[in-house]
Amino acid sequence: MIASAKIIRLLVVLGFTGHPAGGAPSTTEKADRAFTRELTPLFQKYCYDCHGNGKKKGGLALDTFKSLADVQAQRERWENLHENVRTSVMPPENKPQPTQTERDRITDWIERELFKLDPDHPDPGRVTIRRLNRAEYNNTVRDLVGVDLRPADDFPPDDSGYGFDNIGDVLSLPPMLMEKYFAAADKILDRALPTGPAPLPPLTAPMQRYFAGSAGRHEAQARTILGQFTFRAWRRPVEVAELDRLMGLFKLARHQGETFEASVKLAMKAALVSPHFLFRGEIQSQPNQRDSVHPVNEFALATRISYFLWSSTPDDELLDLAKRGRLRKNLPAQVKRMLADARARALVENFAGQWLETRRLSTLQPDKKLFPDYDAALSAAMQRETEMFCESIVRENRSVLDFLSADYSFVNARLARHYGLAGVEGDEFRKVSLKGTPRRGVLTHASVLTLTSNPTRTSPVKRGKWVLENLLGTPPPPPPPDVPALDDKGRKLTGTLREQMVQHRENPACASCHARMDPIGFSLENFNAIGAWREKDGDGAVDASGTLVSGESFRGAAELSRLLAQNKRDNFLRCLSEKMLTFALGRGLEYYDRVATDRIVKQLKSGEARLGSLVLEVVNSAPFQMQRGDEHVSGAR
Repeated sequence: MIASAKIIRLLVVLGFTGHPAGGAPSTTEKADRAFTRELTPLFQKYCYDCHGNGKKKGGLALDTFKSLADVQAQRERWENLHENVRTSVMPPENKPQPTQTERDRITDWIERELFKLDPDHPDPGRVTIRRLNRAEYNNTVRDLVGVDLRPADDFPPDDSGYGFDNIGDVLSLPPMLMEKYFAAADKILDRALPTGPAPLPPLTAPMQRYFAGSAGRHEAQARTILGQFTFRAWRRPVEVAELDRLMGLFKLARHQGETFEASVKLAMKAALVSPHFLFRGEIQSQPNQRDSVHPVNEFALATRISYFLWSSTPDDELLDLAKRGRLRKNLPAQVKRMLADARARALVENFAGQWLETRRLSTLQPDKKLFPDYDAALSAAMQRETEMFCESIVRENRSVLDFLSADYSFVNARLARHYGLAGVEGDEFRKVSLKGTPRRGVLTHASVLTLTSNPTRTSPVKRGKWVLENLLGTPPPPPPPDVPALDDKGRKLTGTLREQMVQHRENPACASCHARMDPIGFSLENFNAIGAWREKDGDGAVDASGTLVSGESFRGAAELSRLLAQNKRDNFLRCLSEKMLTFALGRGLEYYDRVATDRIVKQLKSGEARLGSLVLEVVNSAPFQMQRGDEHVSGAR
């Protein structure tokens, strides 16, 4: 025994411990051991009933994964698993549930080993060159030259991605659009800088500013005018060579006999059809240095903030701070100023209007025979209610949880009558209390209830799906391709809509997803397809009760709203943060953006979750503030 002990000690000294000669296990070995020690027992306890021991529901057998290499080989599947565990979608509510600590153990391993997330060195992601979309073009022209012509209304519609129409990857530049840009530039400058026989209308205020101090009509004055104009139009200082090219056009026009103003106008037109105006590109100081992550310059930061909050070009104050290198130091004050500005209505129209999907309300037409009260005036009132509600949250810096549970809204006489609210007269909208009514938050706005209905009836599926996607951030998968739609007129199925859907859900392919969507949608069944209150569905009484997949029961929309605000608060804060960060960045979020969203949500949870705090956290986030070299690859797939 003594000899054996000596041999063992000798082996230890020599490094024969089951590890490589260096002594310590490799990073991969540590990950594999943690998987076996920490995750496998949890999967055995909570998941193998459906995803192990010979069962492979949804094509997933967790007992086939033994190592990090196995997980990396099916990365997308594990990204979905991570999301389902994090949001308590899995395990289903009728199965034993892991504690929050156990859920964190699973998600932490995936983030650490698969995603390779490093909170101390976050990856800001790629910078997408973004064409100005139609709303941004119109607003930029308005603020640049003082002309509110909305020329982009004649442009082709913008494509959308990830729920928004400012996503760089989908904003293409077809040849027809380039032709539209040339025509729009002429139209804009003809109004802003009229030339021709006297008398001429006065210049717009911005144009007067560009021409201020240029009483002479010489090249030096033209250069000054064009320098000031392009500084604002291109949202950055203009290089000497760039200004020289514009001056070349000015000189050519003068040589051909054009007036001073007409020659300046020609050069301005060139600036307005330049990629520097039409696209939001950012110069990278270290473009080809792998793993180079650095702050965007202050002019790029000014542009990011202004198009995020105003969907427009930076104003003089932002550009002046950027020029002096003081914008970053003054971000809280600037965000507060910008949210108080009238131009912040663009955040409501372009972010909230697309997040909540209310921008498409005007394109819908419920069945006139079934809903004769629905007309353009009522549709406009519905949309205006939601806009004013969102504007109040922005303007008053209210808690974003008001989106879920607010007991107030904004109505005029027409909408008040639709809601059954007394004491409201006239077309003017005013704030009203909803206490004592079944309405709470945006979930019971007629705009949302209408856009989540079919033309002839309500749709619990659409309403439930809308909540999962836009409020909880847990969208269901698309339906199987061979599942028939529920018949609008109920010729094949009988009873109330809820009873018909119970029959529809007997199809096993439908049941699991409907278990997530339908209870939410059923809670809204007291509101008809245009958001009016009802007690009956056909001849049967409405049953507005439901139970979430996580086990919470409720009855009616007011209880659901309260439950979401209390029990699903974290889900909502993350969903809203991810939506807003997507809009602010103009790109879809990637796995490495989880570091940023985690920090945003953590800050919101530590305070009152006010709108201004959310906006400032987005502005201060690494993806918004930083950029990386083009060759940088984080957590390569």
